Amino acid sequence: MASNGLKETLAAMERVKLAAKEAAMKRLIKGANDVADIQRRLAPKDTGALAESITVTLPGQSTPPFSQPGGSRVAGEGQVIVTAGNEDVRYPHLVEHGTSKTEAQPFFFTGYRLLRDQIKRGTASAFTRAAKKEWNRR
Repeated sequence: MASNGLKETLAAMERVKLAAKEAAMKRLIKGANDVADIQRRLAPKDTGALAESITVTLPGQSTPPFSQPGGSRVAGEGQVIVTAGNEDVRYPHLVEHGTSKTEAQPFFFTGYRLLRDQIKRGTASAFTRAAKKEWNRR
């Protein structure tokens, strides 16, 4: 009985899926590091502790306790989390939004919004390029 190529096609589709996911994750990590760099530059430099507390959490890793937004949690598969704050720096939300006695000094969401669309486009582009390259591979 002759093979109709189904096995080879399914194997190729699996290779495409894995290559595209890997390329998209690499681009997403680069984008998260870019966002964190901008946020560090925008953060007020009174002591420098706030800027130093901005971290990037990769899939499977845990965010620092007391970090904003959301506190300590584990990044899921396909997630890269940028947070500000830790055990020593528990005030990023107060700096970002201000209080009744202090003016807001936005740095966190401003940095995110600056690069959000660029990261989305770059990640989608990396996914598509890798999928096409892998599909056309012999």
